[in-house]
Amino acid sequence: MLPLKRRKLPSPSTGSTAGTNDGPEVPCRFPEIVLFFLERKMGSSRRTFLSELGKKNGFKVESQLSSSVTHVLCENNSADEVRAWLNTQLTVPTSLHLLHVHWFTESLRAGRPVEILDRHTLQGQMEEEEKEEETCSFTVPNYACQRRTQLHHHNPSLSDALTLLAENAELNEDDGRAVAFRRAAAVLKALPAEVTSVSQLKGLPCLGEHSLRVIKDVLKDGSCSEVETTKHSQRFNALKVLTGIFGVGVKTADRWIRDGIFNLQQLRESQTTLNRAQQAGLDHYEDLNQPVTRADADSITEIVQEAVSSLFPGAQVTLTGGFRRGKMTGHDVDFLLTHPEEGREEGLMDKVVSWLDSQGLLLYQKTSRNSYLESRDGPGRPSSNMDRFERCFAIFKLSRGQTSPPAGHQWRAVRVDLVVTPISQFAFALLGWTGSKLFERELRRWAGHEKAMSLSSHALFDKTQVINTLFREINMWNCSNHTRSPVSEAIPESVVRGGDLHSPRSELHSSITKKRLSSRGNNPVFEPSRY
Repeated sequence: MLPLKRRKLPSPSTGSTAGTNDGPEVPCRFPEIVLFFLERKMGSSRRTFLSELGKKNGFKVESQLSSSVTHVLCENNSADEVRAWLNTQLTVPTSLHLLHVHWFTESLRAGRPVEILDRHTLQGQMEEEEKEEETCSFTVPNYACQRRTQLHHHNPSLSDALTLLAENAELNEDDGRAVAFRRAAAVLKALPAEVTSVSQLKGLPCLGEHSLRVIKDVLKDGSCSEVETTKHSQRFNALKVLTGIFGVGVKTADRWIRDGIFNLQQLRESQTTLNRAQQAGLDHYEDLNQPVTRADADSITEIVQEAVSSLFPGAQVTLTGGFRRGKMTGHDVDFLLTHPEEGREEGLMDKVVSWLDSQGLLLYQKTSRNSYLESRDGPGRPSSNMDRFERCFAIFKLSRGQTSPPAGHQWRAVRVDLVVTPISQFAFALLGWTGSKLFERELRRWAGHEKAMSLSSHALFDKTQVINTLFREINMWNCSNHTRSPVSEAIPESVVRGGDLHSPRSELHSSITKKRLSSRGNNPVFEPSRY
């Protein structure tokens, strides 16, 4: 067994101690300034590091508070905290600057002691915070659907940071976190002026601790570490690329990533089996991920209008989505098709799609039938945000003469959605397909929470009238049968489970009152005061 080596102790004659720099001593360049770093909240290791750094740069640094100290440097301390600590000390200098460590770091960069400004002093910081507290906070309504929001707002850097975190949450299927970030971003977009301090946001709805922390970092440093880390994450970027393929969702993209596929080249080389939509999305990836311009949308509108007018005279074509909201670019083009006469819209989709295909304008199309049944899907919260209209998901082939495709192309691929709606549901469909997704979500939330109503892209139901009518019909049925059944026995099983309101005991559905959104021309107007 080898003997243990005894640690060699420093020689008393040298006076060296652990952590002391053995290099040559730097002469004091600023004798009129004596620094003292307050360890409280700074930590001993950081205090030691800053003290040594100050000595190396020609500052005189005291390890103990003494009468010679002129500058007390603090980190994360308030002026009141430092004064309370000074009151416990035996020796307190008569003239003393209470400064944030920022003054020291700025002085190091300048190579000399910089002028002391209000932002360097703890007292100045405290007064600034008090001034911020006195500043009138912004006020906005609780629901995004109640706010007026401009396309170009005052806080793009803040909203962009929160939107990126929302995208990341969506790509990780954390819907709750995604909605929270999007609601916070929507609040910032609605503010009438630029945010300069977090205190201005005090009391605003939808701004949780996480969102406020991100906002504070961006205001202070110009960026947020969480946002920057997410932005450069391999998984985040891989998910964005793969879900950017038409027909590919988060689950499919996640499975591919676990199989080692992170980009388009790896996907093409992997021989992975793709369905028809995914293959079309991969073939036209570059085109489909280029912004669609307003000119593109207008060109496609003319084509669809020509098809509809030639096949169904009198039928209406309405451009919806972001372009209806005034945006100049988008990722696809959405249309609502209807006919002024109820029922005349039936068969419209098949004929329009056949006509477009015969003209060589469709690179891909998939049609789904109208699955909405009023008796089943009427009152009550819809099972999903997706409506049940007849629709066609398509990829249009737009020629060079109608748009400006990338160099080398005679045409470009553009995503187009065609949706057919009965005229009786057109106002609701137009509202739902105008967007945005958050606006529609908030509108449904407002209708449910504030007005006890259920809104979808098909109808607007007053749930209180449905319930009152339901129990009135049950009472009538009980009286006609001379029974006094408990309510739980009287309600049909299908109604209890929220299904079909038609029952063998009574025609409940026929007496349910439905209220519609009023419409003026092609612009539906929701009038909360009426409800």
